[in-house]
Parts: sequence; C-alpha cells; structure tokens
Amino acid sequence: MRVFWTLFWSLLLINMLSYVVANMQGDTYNYVLASIIAVVFAGIVILIGEALPNEPVEKH
Repeated sequence: MRVFWTLFWSLLLINMLSYVVANMQGDTYNYVLASIIAVVFAGIVILIGEALPNEPVEKH
C-alpha cells in the first residue's frame, strides 16, 4: 500500500508542478515526460524509505 500511495502522490504532484512550470514558461505540457520523472522520483523515495532503519537508536 505504501508503494501505491507513493506512486499516486508523486504522479499527482510532479504532473501538477510540470503543468504549472510549462504554462509559466509559455511551453507545452508534456504528460509522458512528467509521468516518467514522477515514476523515477517515486522509485528514489521508496529506496530511501527502505534504506532508513526503523528501530530507534539508543543514546549513549
């Protein structure tokens, strides 16, 4: 379920950002490119989330 929501929100937010930036620059919006960037971003976020430890660190 974490993977689904990560992919969902990254697709939504990256496409929104791409649309706004493209319109501000007077360029055309490219859904495919924005979606590819979103999937890569979601993959990086998932990898970082899996690499971080879940256990609390004891203070010395």
